[in-house]
Amino acid sequence: MQLLKGDINEVWGKGKLKNFFAPVAISSLVVFRIVFGAIMFWEVTRYFKYEWIYRYWIAPDFNFSYAPFNFQPLPEQYMYILWYALGGLAIFILIGFLYRISTVLFFILFSYTFLLEQARYLNHFYLVVILSFIMILLPAHKSFSVDSVLFKRIRSSVAPNWSLWLVRFTIAVPYFFAGIAKINPDWLRGYPMANWLLSDMDFPIIGQYFDQRWMVMLMSYSGMLLDLLIVPALLFKRTRLMALIVISLFHLMNDQLFTIGIFPWFMMLASSIYFAPDWPKRLVAKITGAHIQAKSVIKDFKVPSLRVQKGILLGLALFALTLILTPFRHLVIPGNVHWTEEGHRYSWHMKLRGKSGITRFYVEDENTAERIQVPLEGFIEEWQANKMDGKPYMIWELAQHIKDEFRIMGSNVGVYVDAWASLNGRAYQQLIEPNFDITQVPKPWFGNADWILPLTIPLENQR
Repeated sequence: MQLLKGDINEVWGKGKLKNFFAPVAISSLVVFRIVFGAIMFWEVTRYFKYEWIYRYWIAPDFNFSYAPFNFQPLPEQYMYILWYALGGLAIFILIGFLYRISTVLFFILFSYTFLLEQARYLNHFYLVVILSFIMILLPAHKSFSVDSVLFKRIRSSVAPNWSLWLVRFTIAVPYFFAGIAKINPDWLRGYPMANWLLSDMDFPIIGQYFDQRWMVMLMSYSGMLLDLLIVPALLFKRTRLMALIVISLFHLMNDQLFTIGIFPWFMMLASSIYFAPDWPKRLVAKITGAHIQAKSVIKDFKVPSLRVQKGILLGLALFALTLILTPFRHLVIPGNVHWTEEGHRYSWHMKLRGKSGITRFYVEDENTAERIQVPLEGFIEEWQANKMDGKPYMIWELAQHIKDEFRIMGSNVGVYVDAWASLNGRAYQQLIEPNFDITQVPKPWFGNADWILPLTIPLENQR
């Protein structure tokens, strides 16, 4: 599919913005819509198959919800209805039916489930929230969709160039910042990769070398360089196919080594967005032997006014700036981000640290000064406790909840914690100052809580 140069200048002029708002083939956006819908439907089925809806939002008496929203789970039957709705919306997105409504509802409902439980934070869930938001803006339903059959006036074989680059930018962000995050002393010395590989010695073919130092360093540095260089390699035509093969093998290996759900499969398929916009049509034509005739497609394209174009650019700039600056916020917060956790979320620090912890809670009666240990079984589930260990702000939130529960029972208590953690195989070190009532100190919005003890044990002293 081609566009005549004369037609381009005639329709939207010769301004600086013309390339960004020029029409490109919509085919790759359509494929992205189908991939997104299919992967999301697959994810929804997993929640029913493994009974995660009950496990994560019905069984717990307390959820570590995100401030300032502080959302709470719906009653049991409504949580199941919500996930049935997410499955239906994923199918609607896949087939392009009531696309705008479906994407808006999917974004709202999925974001709500994401914000219910901090113990379930995963970078790929955060990515789904972002992608489901930008899907609202994409005209990915204007071709090969139910909507394009029902509403013929929206049919188009092209989309504005900015919509394609918006997806490319968003997919690039996790790769690039994951690579940047790996430029830290522990990773460059092979940790926690060395500890992880030792537990996967039965990995096919190369697993026998996982206890070798050269293999640890090869895996660490190749992972870092791949994250940093894969997007440039996908952008250039000469390296694109090889880059796709390499990133596919990388994701397939990660799927075997780590438990990361849909993420490797989605990122592997989404990498096709970096190919030429009309690659799906060309692929189909090559398989079927059909001939694609060059023709002008300007008639399919409606050009926005200059004011609208500037508004779109401003919105895209703010969106891009937010995604670019957020991963760097930990640089202005004192301390090791993997230890304090301040600035760790939303920064694409994926599979970057090995951290374990032990946390004990004590309550002290304000009248008798008697201090007793609180068994966590009566407050949170075991999986929540495992995720909370080593994370100071989650420990702080549970302390607030414990205090509130004792207040309901008629007791005014202070809450003290004895929290220890190990980072990347180091010896355990105390994480939080133990000699004060943690419910009497604030949780900073941006970071740098002085009640979090700094990491002092060097990597050399690991056990």
